[in-house]
Amino acid sequence: MAQDQATLRPDSLVLYKVRPARVLALGDKIDIELEGGQLKRVRPKDVRLLHPGPLHSLADLGPREGELAETRELLEGDETNLGELAELMFGEFSPATAWAAWQLVAEGLYFEGTPEAVRVRTHQEVAHDQAEREAKTAAERSWNEFLERLRQARPTPQDGERLQEVVRLARGETAGSRILRALGYQETVQNAHRALIRVGYWSQDYNPYPERNRLPVADPDLPVPDLSHEERLDLTQLPAYAIDDEGNQDPDDALSLDGDRIWVHVADVAALVAPDSDPDREACARGANQYLPERTVKILPQAVTEHLGLGLHPVSPALSFGFQCGEAGELTDIEIRATWVRVERLTYETVEQRLTEPPFAQLNLLAERFRTRRTAHKAAAIELPEVSVRVRDGEVNIRPLPRLCSRLLVTDTMLMAGEAAAGFCLEREIPIPFATQAAPDKVEQPADLAAMYAYRRRFKPTRLTGNPEPHFGLGLARYTRATSPLRRYSDLLVHQQIRAWLAGSQLLDTQQVTKRTAEAEIAAATVRRAERLSNQHWKLVYLRANSQWRGEGVLVDKGERKAVVLIPELAMEARVRLRGDPELNSRVRLIPQEVDLPDLTCYFRVHE
Repeated sequence: MAQDQATLRPDSLVLYKVRPARVLALGDKIDIELEGGQLKRVRPKDVRLLHPGPLHSLADLGPREGELAETRELLEGDETNLGELAELMFGEFSPATAWAAWQLVAEGLYFEGTPEAVRVRTHQEVAHDQAEREAKTAAERSWNEFLERLRQARPTPQDGERLQEVVRLARGETAGSRILRALGYQETVQNAHRALIRVGYWSQDYNPYPERNRLPVADPDLPVPDLSHEERLDLTQLPAYAIDDEGNQDPDDALSLDGDRIWVHVADVAALVAPDSDPDREACARGANQYLPERTVKILPQAVTEHLGLGLHPVSPALSFGFQCGEAGELTDIEIRATWVRVERLTYETVEQRLTEPPFAQLNLLAERFRTRRTAHKAAAIELPEVSVRVRDGEVNIRPLPRLCSRLLVTDTMLMAGEAAAGFCLEREIPIPFATQAAPDKVEQPADLAAMYAYRRRFKPTRLTGNPEPHFGLGLARYTRATSPLRRYSDLLVHQQIRAWLAGSQLLDTQQVTKRTAEAEIAAATVRRAERLSNQHWKLVYLRANSQWRGEGVLVDKGERKAVVLIPELAMEARVRLRGDPELNSRVRLIPQEVDLPDLTCYFRVHE
C-alpha cells in the first residue's frame, strides 16, 4: 500500500494523527473532513492512507464483528498488511473494515506496526500485556475507590499505608502528595494536616509538632548501670526539700539550710551516666526533655529517674552545692560534694504557706539578698503571664501560674547553685559550658505589661560558650546551668566535668565540651520549638472545645492593621482589630470566632 500523494484520491480513508479522516480534495495541501464535520487543510505527510475508498461518510465507520481468534491463530508471529488483515478478519477490505482492523493495530494488544507492516503478536506477548492491563485497571479502580472513601471520611485500616504519603507531608518530610492533588488540596504541610483530620485518619486534636520537628516520641530504651560504691558526705541529718509543681515526675533538685549555709542538692546523674556511654550519647542527641501537654519524653531512660530522683527513696545520692550568701548577696565558701540526702517533696503552694517557718523564712531572706544583688546589676524582671497546659484523658486543662514567693525562692537558689558551679569550675580551670547573654541595645526596668513585652522582644538569646561572659538577663557575671541534669544535657555535662575533677579523673577538654554542647543545644532548640507549638495547639483545642469562652486581653503592641493583645489567663498572644486608638495596657473583652488548628490560629472579635 504505497502512501504517496498519487495513491490518494477524493473519498479515501486516511489517518490524521489518531483520528479517521475523509479526503475531500487534493492539491499542494490536502483538504480533509474529520468526525463531527470539522474541515482541515493539511500537508500530505500529515496523513496516512488506510483505504483508497470510496468513503462517502465517516459515519459508515461503525463497529465490526470479525474472526479475531481465528485470524490470530492463523497469522501468529507473522507479518501482514492492513488490507490482508481486514480481509481475513472481516471477509472484505473496505473503508469500514480497514478502520476496524486499524483500531486493533493501534490498540497494540493483538497486533502492532504500520498499515504496510502489521505484526501479529504471540500468545505469550498478549497474555503478558493483558495481565499488565488488568493490573493497571485494578489499580485505577482501587485508587478511585480509595479516593471515594476519603471523600466520605471512611478510610479503612488498610488505607493507612497509602495515607503515609500524606502523613509524611503533614510532618514536613516531603514536599508533595498525589493524594492531596487528587482531593483538590494545595500541597502544604497545613493542608496535609487538615486533610488527615477531614478524612478521619487523624483525630480532631492530633498534635503533629513533635514528629514534624523530627523528635523522638518515647523515652530511650537503654540499660542503666547500678550505682557504684564511693565515699559520700552524709547530709541525711539535714532536712532537704524538693519543691516543685504538683505532679512533677522529675524531682532533680532540693534545698537544705545548715546554719547560715545553703545546700542545693541535685540528682547525681553523672554517677550513672558516664561520658560517651550509650545513655550519654542519646541524651546529647536529644538535648532536653520534651515537656508536652500530653506527655513527657525524656533524654534519659526512665530507670535513671527511678534510681536518682530526689525523694523517690528514703535516701538519695546527690551532687550537692554548698555556699554562704553574704549581706550583699555575694556567694562565698563554695564547695561541691557527692552526698547522701534525705528529701521530702513539697509543692510551691505548700511552701508558700510556710514561708514564715524555719527553714523557709531564712532561705527566703537569703534568696532576697541574692535577688537584690542581681537587680542592682540590671537583672531583667519581666513578669509576663505563664500557664500550665496539661492534657489528661483527652481533656485540656489550663491553669495560670501565680507569682508565688516560694517559686522565686526556688528560682534564686537554683541561680545561686549555677553561679557557684561556674565560679568553682572557673577557679579550677574545669572546662564547662557557661550560659551567657549580651545586654540589649537599651537597658530598662519595665513596669507594665506592654513595656515588658517590648523589652523581652529586644533580648538577645542565651548562649552556651566556653568563655565565662556575663549573663545580662540574670544580672550575673558568671553562670552555668547545673540543677537539671535529668532534664537538660548541658547540666549533665557540667556534672560530669565536676565529678571527674572531684575523682581526679581525666576531664573532657574545651573542644570536646564545646562539640557536645553545640550538638545538644541544636537539639534543645528544636525541643523548645516543638513545646511552644504544642502548647499553642492545645490552647486552641481548649478554645474550640469551650466555644462559650469569654476573656480579657491586654493591649501590648499597636500594629498598622492589627494590634497585639496578651490574654493572661491563657498566656497567649492574639492579633485583633481595634476601633479608635486605645492606650497600651488597655484591657479589651475578647470572643473567639474561628479556630484553625492546622494553621495554628484563632481569630478573636473584640466585644465592645
